[in-house]
Amino acid sequence: MPTEIERDRYGRPLVVPPTGGKPVAYTRATTIANSLDDASALTAWKMRMAAIGLTSRPDLLLAIGVAGDNNKLVNAYIEEAMEVAGASKAATIGTAIHALTEKLDLGLELGVFPEQWMPDIKAYEAATKILTKIYIEQFTVLDKYKIAGTPDRVVEYKGERFIADLKTGRIDHPNNIAMQLAIYANGSPYMTDTGTRGTWGDINKEKAIIVHAPAGTGTCKLVWVDIKEGWKGVQFAMKVRKWRDQKGLATPFEQGEDSA
Repeated sequence: MPTEIERDRYGRPLVVPPTGGKPVAYTRATTIANSLDDASALTAWKMRMAAIGLTSRPDLLLAIGVAGDNNKLVNAYIEEAMEVAGASKAATIGTAIHALTEKLDLGLELGVFPEQWMPDIKAYEAATKILTKIYIEQFTVLDKYKIAGTPDRVVEYKGERFIADLKTGRIDHPNNIAMQLAIYANGSPYMTDTGTRGTWGDINKEKAIIVHAPAGTGTCKLVWVDIKEGWKGVQFAMKVRKWRDQKGLATPFEQGEDSA
């Protein structure tokens, strides 16, 4: 098993630079992939979850009122209310399904899990039997932009290599997925135990594969995603981040300028 990547206090992976030396923090691939998203829908969803949770837990509503200006405590109560409403349920199920499919592809015993999820695993197995798994959960770095993450799979299909990623939720807005998989295709496998890079070989950098297995449906299908366009999005996102980090855009009036 590969060594688990070390992370800083913000959860960013610590990567040894290509020239060696002390590990430095790389931005997570999902952070970059989501950086161009319109967050309004997510914000509205979080507000709904909090409201639902508070409705069923009046004790939390009371505690928030008592907490007053203690923002840290209020935030903790809001998070608890969202949990009551099941805000993390889909993510928890998705993580479990990812773990089961990884065991399946590694030829390991799946262990004991609720029978209701077996149709999802069987559907994944049937849909991906045409893919040869070359890498499974291989940590990846894109040194050019100091980004890192882990694609679910690198596969061969009809003699060609592709990034493949399992998604258990909706994919009706795949722009961020295209960016995420473009990062992996343009990056390099990183050996966490030695801090060295490898190569994917001749991997397709124009399209990748989404393995779409909506949790609880017992279905799975393969979907092409355009990572050539996704790569354009990555480059644009990096320009946006660079612009956003600019300093000195606002300067005080010079002496006497305000009376001119």
